[in-house]
Amino acid sequence: MPSDTPVLDTLASMTAASLENCTLEAREFMLVRIAALIASGAPAASYLANAGTAADVGVTLEDVQDVLVAVAPIAGAPRTLEAGGNIARALGFAVAVAEAELEDE
Repeated sequence: MPSDTPVLDTLASMTAASLENCTLEAREFMLVRIAALIASGAPAASYLANAGTAADVGVTLEDVQDVLVAVAPIAGAPRTLEAGGNIARALGFAVAVAEAELEDE
């Protein structure tokens, strides 16, 4: 029977396959993913989709700032600034959801 979330299921399968075929530790894996999101001009939703896992494996806001600094010479100022804004939007959304969940309790 087809899933109700075929796109999310496909993305989860792709992520699982990349984890299975990579020898990076989980934290480094997520830092590389963040760098790829920055370089590709990913939207805020992409950062949000990775934020929970990144936090779970110990990636901090300072780590993300360091990745932004590291990729800036390659990605360029406009893409780096765009990424910073998208990361801020993703974090803002995550905070708003967490606050709403606390209010419902």
